[in-house]
Amino acid sequence: MQANSRKTAVGDNERPVTIAQVAREAGVSKTSVSRFLGGELDALSDTIRHQVESTIKRLGYQPNQMARGLKRGRTRLIGMVVADVVNPYSIAVLKGAEAACQQNGYTLMLCNTGNDEQREKQSLAVLRSYSVEGIILHMQGRNQESLRELQHSGLPVVLIDRRLEGFDFDLVGLDNLQSARLATRHLVERGFTDIALVTAPLAGVSSRQGRAEGFKATLSEYPACHGEVIEADPDDSAAFDAKVTQFIARRGERRTALLAANGVVTLRIALLLQRLQVSMPDQLGLLGFDELDWSPLVGPGVSTIEQQTYDIGYTAMKCLLARLQGEQFAPREVLLKGKLIVRGSTGLVV
Repeated sequence: MQANSRKTAVGDNERPVTIAQVAREAGVSKTSVSRFLGGELDALSDTIRHQVESTIKRLGYQPNQMARGLKRGRTRLIGMVVADVVNPYSIAVLKGAEAACQQNGYTLMLCNTGNDEQREKQSLAVLRSYSVEGIILHMQGRNQESLRELQHSGLPVVLIDRRLEGFDFDLVGLDNLQSARLATRHLVERGFTDIALVTAPLAGVSSRQGRAEGFKATLSEYPACHGEVIEADPDDSAAFDAKVTQFIARRGERRTALLAANGVVTLRIALLLQRLQVSMPDQLGLLGFDELDWSPLVGPGVSTIEQQTYDIGYTAMKCLLARLQGEQFAPREVLLKGKLIVRGSTGLVV
C-alpha cells in the first residue's frame, strides 16, 4: 500500500481518508490537523499550516461535517416538514427558506408527510435524530404527542401558514383576514351578488378558517349579496364536483361567482367549468387564492390573490435564526398581505 494513496482499498470497498492519515502524511499531530480544520490558524506555525493544507489537497481529505458539528454542539442543519411537497405553495415557500439557509451557512433537510399522521410523527423523530438546530413546520399537526415533545425539547420552531392549537410557536404566513376581505370586496364591486367560498374542510386548519371568517365578515357588509361556504375535499373529485355543480346550477338572475380558497381548489374548479362549458365571467366569476403559473392561461385568465410565498419561507427562516441567536421574545406572528391580481375571470360583463 502506498503511503500517499487517497483511499485505502478493502475488497470492492474504499475507506475514506482520516484525520490520522492526514497527520501521519503531513508529519504533524492530529491536534494540529483538527486546529487547522477548525480555523485556529493562529495556533499553528506557517510551516505546519502549509504541510497540513498541502496534504489535505493531495489526499483529497473531506472532513465529516456532521461529526465535527456534533462535537461542537452545532450541526448547521434546519429541518422542514411539509404536508404536501408537490403543492406549488410548498415549493415556493421551500425556495425562500432554503435561500435564507444558504445565506447564513445552514443546510435545509426536507420531510414530506403526505398529510399522513404517522409520517408526521416519523418526520419529527428523524429530524431530531439528526440533531437539527431548528424546525420549520407546514402541516396540520395531527400528532399532538410528537408536537408536545417538540415543544418541551426547547428546539426553536416556526410555523408556516397554520396555527397549531395549544402550541406557542412563532408563525409566518398570509394575512388571511385581509386577503379574504380584499377578494370578497373585489367580487362584490364587480357586480357579483351570489358568491360561494369553496374550501377544503375547515376543521383544524387556521388558514382556511381565517379566509372563511374574512369572507363572511365582508359579505355581512352587503345585505343585498348572498354568500355561503362550500366545504369540499379536492382529493375526492366526485364529491367535490357534485357540491360545486349544485351551487352553479342554482344560478338565476343573480351574478354568481366562486372564490377558491387555494390553488388546488382553483384548478379543480377550472377543470370542472371547462367540462360543464361554463364561461367566465359572463356565466360565472372565479377568483382564486394563490398566483400560479397557469393562472393567466385559463379562459380569459383567472383573477387571484397572490401570496408572498418566497418571502414567507425566507421570513420563517429569519425568525428561526433570531431564536438560534438567543433573542428572547414572546411567540409572534408575522402576517404578510395578499395582493389582488385582476384578470378576465372577474371582469365586468359589457
